[in-house]
Amino acid sequence: MAQQAPGVSVTDSEILIGNVTPYTGDLAAFGSIGKTEAAYFEMINERGGINGRKIKFLSYDDGSDPEMASAQLRKLADDDKVLFMFGSFGLQGNLAIRTYLNDRKIPQLFIASGNEEWGNPKSFPWTMGWQPAFRAEGRVYANYVQAFYPERKIAVLWQNDEFGRDLFRGLQEGLGDWARMIVADTTFDLSDKSIDSQIDLLQSSGAEILIFDGAPAVAALALRRMADIDWHPVFLLDNASASIANALRPAGLQNSIGVVSTAFLKDPGDPAWKDDPAMKDWSAFMDKYYPDGDRADSNTVFGYGIAETLSQVLKQCGDDLSRENIMRQAASLKNYQNPVALPGVVINTGPNDFRPIEQMRLVQFDGNTWQPIGEVIESAFLGANSPDGASSH
Repeated sequence: MAQQAPGVSVTDSEILIGNVTPYTGDLAAFGSIGKTEAAYFEMINERGGINGRKIKFLSYDDGSDPEMASAQLRKLADDDKVLFMFGSFGLQGNLAIRTYLNDRKIPQLFIASGNEEWGNPKSFPWTMGWQPAFRAEGRVYANYVQAFYPERKIAVLWQNDEFGRDLFRGLQEGLGDWARMIVADTTFDLSDKSIDSQIDLLQSSGAEILIFDGAPAVAALALRRMADIDWHPVFLLDNASASIANALRPAGLQNSIGVVSTAFLKDPGDPAWKDDPAMKDWSAFMDKYYPDGDRADSNTVFGYGIAETLSQVLKQCGDDLSRENIMRQAASLKNYQNPVALPGVVINTGPNDFRPIEQMRLVQFDGNTWQPIGEVIESAFLGANSPDGASSH
């Protein structure tokens, strides 16, 4: 240990971990993930830390710029000499630094991105994601459309980057021959201040289903425009943007009734969890450690859940905080039920399985909360030959 990280990453009293999150810029809505993680570690430290060590959480802003993200990650590795990266947000910045971190055997744990690249232990044994893959989510929507709206025309509005492409690809794969029902698709850039022309174009296609994959602020613009022009297709919204605080409230809650999405974490606004001990703990945590946080912002539950998962890994490490053991423990989570995950959504990892969460369920917004539709869906159920190699647990 001493050889690996000379007196910096781990001492008898402290564990130094690094994170990069967009606190400013077009993706600043996701900054609450980092703020929640920081608050969570503050709570853990106040309770004596993990196995007697406090967590020092260094989190830098990337200004929603992937190049800045990879520069900040490199700074954490080279200058700050963190023990490992945890929960850093986004695809491109993490992708750019992945080889560098793997060459140096620095864990890149629980990346806050649903790209399939994070589940490739053979090529990148030091990199692991956390949330379900965007591509699997696309296949879930394909199944939903086939089951409830067969032979209806579909339009897709997607963010012009890898994030948008992933979900769209999964949708097309899931639809198979039915992909012919996609009568229109168009893209937008994250920086677009209006997407009226895209919505108008998609409406003119005659589509009865609109699948949206992009950032929450743009989802709000889409829902507002649809209300303005009195267009009411079935609206499917990607999980990353299914935030009441960041997408539905800005769109107008009345304009958001009926929106369908996926969930793998509990919705604090859902009365079903009113007496749930884990959500009571989350609520007390928000009161004390993150009082400025918006409880309607699902990213606060995400930040709490991902930090809780890391705490479990560090507890399993005991006194062996070598980077090898951290990866070993991260890859040996067995039926771990995260307190804020939906019932039936369990975390399983193994040496060849770097996809902690592979289950989600469909939900629909009723004007106040997300209501579940049907049962928890395993990505395994989406076909044994699915390209993400999902296995049934």
